[in-house]
Amino acid sequence: MNGSTSHDRRLSAKRVLLIVSGGIAAYKALELIRLLSKAGCGVTCVLTKAGAEFVTPLSLQALSGQKVYTDLFSLTDESEMGHIELSRAADLVVVAPASADILAKMTAGLASDLATTLLLATDKRVLVAPAMNLRMWQHAATQANLASLQARGVLIVQPDEGPMACGEFGPGRLAEPPVILAAIAQALGAGGPLAGSHAIVTSGPTHEPIDPVRYLGNRSSGKQGHAIALALATLGAKVTLVTGPVAIPDPLSVAAVHVETAAEMLAAVEAALPADIAVCAAAVADWRAEAQAPHKIKKTGKGPPALQLTENPDILRRLSAPGPLRPKLVVGFAAETQDLESNAAAKLAGKGCDWIVANNVGGTGIMGGADNQVTLITASGAEHWPLMDKQELARKLAVRIAEQFK
Repeated sequence: MNGSTSHDRRLSAKRVLLIVSGGIAAYKALELIRLLSKAGCGVTCVLTKAGAEFVTPLSLQALSGQKVYTDLFSLTDESEMGHIELSRAADLVVVAPASADILAKMTAGLASDLATTLLLATDKRVLVAPAMNLRMWQHAATQANLASLQARGVLIVQPDEGPMACGEFGPGRLAEPPVILAAIAQALGAGGPLAGSHAIVTSGPTHEPIDPVRYLGNRSSGKQGHAIALALATLGAKVTLVTGPVAIPDPLSVAAVHVETAAEMLAAVEAALPADIAVCAAAVADWRAEAQAPHKIKKTGKGPPALQLTENPDILRRLSAPGPLRPKLVVGFAAETQDLESNAAAKLAGKGCDWIVANNVGGTGIMGGADNQVTLITASGAEHWPLMDKQELARKLAVRIAEQFK
């Protein structure tokens, strides 16, 4: 599958109003314009005063081939195209990079310059790609602003993790231009190679209650499963994400179902059927307490309590069982600490699924981290994939799935 060819077909003759706000990541807007133009998508740019500290109107104009707008009170611009018309002439409004400042102004409904006036006046869908220092990204005010915007229907392309210009490392880096391009194509309602298919993705841990305050669980962050859900949606699939308790937001354009226990996860998965694709990336607890104590278990001075455990339902095996509701492709995950390939191959045979994605989680910081290194086990053998960040791995797996269906 050629991703660029797909985008050429999907974005041709569409029009995007691109607002470039302040931040060192503004230079990535130039590559985004190039990709959009190559795909046959018309781009009109609005450059904020802060954004002009990092890129010039001339550079945006050279790549877009269109006049760049900067001033709310330009009489010349108003005589050619009023700012209200400018906000409504495009099929989609994109803010990339979206600084903490412009996100706050959007949340408050301010119209203090051309960019924020356009955002307040538009009747089209809005997509933002945030970029900022990790502490600004993690601040409660920024997260509250994002939640408010998302509730209003604003689409959000989650930032990447990595080194920043300020010398810190963490979430807040602007998503790479190809990722933003894919999100734009999806937001415009364009089809992809998985259009018309339904995918179920499980993600995160499960928490199995022992008493009202304690539970059995694991270190899964949900980052990999959530990234896979987004990657499949980006390729056009309708995605149902069934997620255990995680501290990360739901990805763009997926239907998320939040659960706590393995039994709840199984019920949600079965309710989401039928599906063409199932990716079981969740780290489901193998056992649960046979009976949950009604009150907090207290110390008695006689040693720890004896927990009676019982086995949880096997979601991957249930999905893989032959029958009319079995998805066409069932992908399981195997988190191992030793004998990776042999254990994964045994799981593939024992569960009855089609593929196993195996990763070695032994060592500090592996499970729940930003990167992953996996071996894909199929009937054809083992494919060893190099270490990469979880978003890139998710995209690679989604493309592999699309090729299988093709």
